[in-house]
Amino acid sequence: MQKSAWAVLLLLVLGNIGAWAIVNRPAVERPWAGTIAGVAFVPFQANQTPQNGDSPTADDIKRDLDVVAPHVQSIRTYQVGNGIDQVAPIALERYPNLTITQGAWLSKDPAANEAELAGLVRVARANANVKRVMVGNEVLFRDDFSVAQLIDYIQRVKRQVNVPVSTAEPSYVWLDHPELADACDFITIHLLPYWNKVSVDRAVEDAMAAYRQVQERFPNKHILIGETGWPSDGAYRGAAEAGLVNEAKYIRSFLNIAGQQRLDFYIMEAFDQPWKRTLGGTAETAWGIWDAHRHQKFPMVGGILEVPSWRVLCAIATALAFFPMFFFVLARDDLKWRGQLFYGFLIQTVASVLVWTGTQALTVGMGTLSFTAFMVLILAQLILFAVMLIDGLELTEVVWTQRWKRRYTPVREPLGDYTPKVSIHVPCYNEPAHMVIETLDALAAMDYPNFEVLVIDNNTKDEAVWRPLEEYCAKLGPRFRFFHLPRWPGFKGGALNFGLSVTAPDVEVVGVIDSDYQVTPDWLSATIPYFKRPEVGFVQSPQDYRDWSDDAFKSMINWEYQGFFHIGMIQRNERNAIIQHGTMTLVRKSALDGVGRWAEWCICEDSELGLRLFEEKLEAVYMPDSFGQGLVPDSFAGYKTQRFRWAYGAVQILKRHWREMMPGGTKLTAGQKYHFITGWLPWFADAAHMGFVIGGIVWSLGLLLLPQWIEFPPTVFILPTLSVFFFKVLCGLWLYGERVKCRFIDKLGAAIAGMALTHTVGRAVWVGLFTSGRPFVRTPKCEDQPALIQGFLHAREEVGLMLGLWLAAAAIALLKGSDNRDAYVWATMLVVQSFPYIAALFLSTLNALPKSGGAEATAPAE
Repeated sequence: MQKSAWAVLLLLVLGNIGAWAIVNRPAVERPWAGTIAGVAFVPFQANQTPQNGDSPTADDIKRDLDVVAPHVQSIRTYQVGNGIDQVAPIALERYPNLTITQGAWLSKDPAANEAELAGLVRVARANANVKRVMVGNEVLFRDDFSVAQLIDYIQRVKRQVNVPVSTAEPSYVWLDHPELADACDFITIHLLPYWNKVSVDRAVEDAMAAYRQVQERFPNKHILIGETGWPSDGAYRGAAEAGLVNEAKYIRSFLNIAGQQRLDFYIMEAFDQPWKRTLGGTAETAWGIWDAHRHQKFPMVGGILEVPSWRVLCAIATALAFFPMFFFVLARDDLKWRGQLFYGFLIQTVASVLVWTGTQALTVGMGTLSFTAFMVLILAQLILFAVMLIDGLELTEVVWTQRWKRRYTPVREPLGDYTPKVSIHVPCYNEPAHMVIETLDALAAMDYPNFEVLVIDNNTKDEAVWRPLEEYCAKLGPRFRFFHLPRWPGFKGGALNFGLSVTAPDVEVVGVIDSDYQVTPDWLSATIPYFKRPEVGFVQSPQDYRDWSDDAFKSMINWEYQGFFHIGMIQRNERNAIIQHGTMTLVRKSALDGVGRWAEWCICEDSELGLRLFEEKLEAVYMPDSFGQGLVPDSFAGYKTQRFRWAYGAVQILKRHWREMMPGGTKLTAGQKYHFITGWLPWFADAAHMGFVIGGIVWSLGLLLLPQWIEFPPTVFILPTLSVFFFKVLCGLWLYGERVKCRFIDKLGAAIAGMALTHTVGRAVWVGLFTSGRPFVRTPKCEDQPALIQGFLHAREEVGLMLGLWLAAAAIALLKGSDNRDAYVWATMLVVQSFPYIAALFLSTLNALPKSGGAEATAPAE
């Protein structure tokens, strides 16, 4: 292994560790070394949910008190039901100096309220450590009942206990209802600037301003801060950002000020409470000083890490990426070191992002519905990252390969004695006669001395369409034979198999071209010599096109085609794994007969034949030189029909040959398996895109209609997904810049054209997965230009999904985005997902716009 490879590996590992360290630099905030006056104490465990009737056991409470008591002077509870009435007696026994503010939970249920008040009185009378009681918590804030009703409850309790009595509300409630303050022995306010959309940098100042406002209004009342704190996780609310560093920053700053001013307070709260997710989303779960597993989330002294376990995560990400990077760099000494570094960086980045998003997205207490949805999203992200790595490898090999192993060029030497007979098969179905005649004229002009041409017209009903071809073949002489098959099964494959049955017995090579292709005179003379090598099964030239330069629509799809034939096919040829396509192909006849001829069950009989030839250990020769030009589809509908056929056929082939694609398959090489799987994987990603679009719309409805059950996906999940989309676009532009000689506007047009087919390909994959007998549909040629409304209708499905995404994005942004950055990120995600549909509408509309010079400008000559 070269020294440069070791240097690349070392650089990648150190770079990854350095990136994790930079992102996770500790924040230095004001320390706190004293005892905390009080914390809200809710001893439900990570797996307990009071809505389901769960209650903490006595042992649970003992363990939680053992965690909290050494650090605080007092605790506050919110109810006596669900086993919380055990807290005071257990605390009295274990920590007699720990004081308690006992609460009673009041709601709209009168019977439950009576039980809570009775329990409150009982606990307060029986336990000397209960120094204060709270009658209800934010009852008026929730609008559960009137001020008068709350005062009545308070006065009833005051008559039965010998400790101060109050209730807890936000500061504005006390200011609006001074009669409530008169009814209480002290005032309890909640100061939670996160909910007020205040930046953490001025949060303590905002909280203290609210405190002073109440203090000035009620100078003779003792004021208890019943809750204050900051969540370590949750949605953005205006300028308020949830996060562990921000939680530590707020609590440390508040504790210092509270200590200086001798404030009476309870930090919200002791432990994270996953069960609160259904009450208000992620933020409700994450206010604890300790997490749900009772681990302290941040230190009170020293630096604070947003992700305290980042070193472990970094180690996992490094380990996940190291062996793929190692074997890649070791095996790819044909790449320049910059290519090794680029792709190694890509592998490491994907591993790190997967580790990061997986740990950040899946939090404790996630509901079954959210957990299931997030699992689906992570699976989709895995597919997207796989496509990203595939695209990245293609880019790496195209840009940084320093020596190519299988580069073939046209043979320009004299033919000599090797001139095997070639039979050119031209299948037709309802094709314009003038177009096919031009194809035949080009074949007649070839400089190869030993060939025949079979024109096979299958299933054309109109005699006026096929009869001129029969007559023209007769004029061209005995080399040209015409066959009309009025009712013939097997689609194009069936017609080609008929052609094999009438091929001259001395033919050694069979060629196939589409009926619109005009070949160059040297097609056969420049390619047939490669058949001297007996291991060569077929020779393939690229599809190429003519009569597109004056039409913006046709220009875009022409350049989209060129990317595959001048980028993907060249890369695949390095591993003898090209896709055989059914025009400009030459096949050794003995090999064709040996593998069972053309498949009639598959609508992509050409690609399927190529795969069977590879399974017989034969080689393919691919040269990117153009030896013939056809016509691009005239309409967006035709363009979609063609790509649907290709994608549907690919699924058919995979369903038939999947065993050979598996690691245990012995007929294909590893490189061939790689290219056939990864070459079609992006089409499955398009199918996943369709599922994600529909799921995204449904999820958005859930966010609007069922917010207690459906929450926004974490930003750490969405941003990498958006990044993959833009990486693919940039990767495509880069590849075109390296291998396809065209203007930037042409590269951009090709990207738009390819994107416009996303829905078509995705639909074809889904249909192909669940059906098997889809009929062959030809791509029409020489069509009239569609009317504008017809052009719009050609993209109606895409337009429907586009509008659905836009409406969902607008609703989320308007109804959820006023104080939640996650809403805007999600809305952005929905809009980005609509780009393929915008591209489809654009391309379809462009196809239908009037052409300068009239319809005759691009019509083939008669």
